[in-house]
Amino acid sequence: MSVFVWIEQFKGEPVSLSWEVLGKARELADARGTQAAAIVLGQEVENIAQQAISYGADTVYLAGDATLTDFRGDPYAAVIKALVEEHQPSIMLWGGTSRGRELAAAVGADMEVGVAADCLDLQLDDESNLVATRPIYAGNILTDVVFRGKPQIATVRSRVFPMPEPDPARTGEVVAVSAVLSEDDIPVKVVGLEKATEGEMSVADANIIVSGGRGVKGPEGFEPIRELATVLGAAVGASRAAVDAGWIPYPHQVGQTGKTVQPDLYVACGISGAIQHLAGMRTAKVIVAINKDPEAPIFQVADFGIVEDLFKTVPALTEALKERLG
Repeated sequence: MSVFVWIEQFKGEPVSLSWEVLGKARELADARGTQAAAIVLGQEVENIAQQAISYGADTVYLAGDATLTDFRGDPYAAVIKALVEEHQPSIMLWGGTSRGRELAAAVGADMEVGVAADCLDLQLDDESNLVATRPIYAGNILTDVVFRGKPQIATVRSRVFPMPEPDPARTGEVVAVSAVLSEDDIPVKVVGLEKATEGEMSVADANIIVSGGRGVKGPEGFEPIRELATVLGAAVGASRAAVDAGWIPYPHQVGQTGKTVQPDLYVACGISGAIQHLAGMRTAKVIVAINKDPEAPIFQVADFGIVEDLFKTVPALTEALKERLG
């Protein structure tokens, strides 16, 4: 009755959120007196299997097949479902990325069990059943989810659990498994990959995010945002209004219809604070709001607020930080 974790990878590079989730799985497995197992799918990803052991997995189920080279829901879900049916894990955890949410939902539907999505905490009750804490009503309320069936499936928001320290001396077992679907059985074909942005940090992985909203007034208004982000080593975020206006690409969008983030520092520039945006960033550890409207809702969640035009404040802040940070 082990704890399973899917290890997400892209082009042979593991997604760091998977290690955060595996660290929590290790903790839960130890509390239950059971094993933590990782699932690695792809082609030529044996190095990721070894990394999974160093991050806490006792067993790694490794499926290396050409049909699994690029992410596709059908072949990935088929392998995972077969593993779940064979090994009957009690708990299965996924990083709350778009791929993780897709696979968790697919496997949950196939197994006819519920999925707790976008979780902020995971604990065990007195009977060692999973209790998942997740936000509802745009993050205004936290609720504890308990499960009726097994496996108990949850997806986990980025940066809610600490990154575990890898132990290269750890030993574990790598079990080779086969793909379930042939290429002819897979209706979706990957004809090419194109990165939406080049050379920019993802808001999903960033410790610091500097975001712009309707107040930037146009594409050129993101230049001071980017300059501040560069000084801080931060990612550039945006509100839906700025994305919908075409001022910045969608991958930068933070909010209910974009990325849900939890950085150490979130700087909101010219963002009024619609509830959909707050749902995606209100759990940041420190929130700084810059807006010339003192009644803007963003100030209700901000730890620090500056009531001023962002085009005066952001460049001044950038220069001050350049001097302070060298």
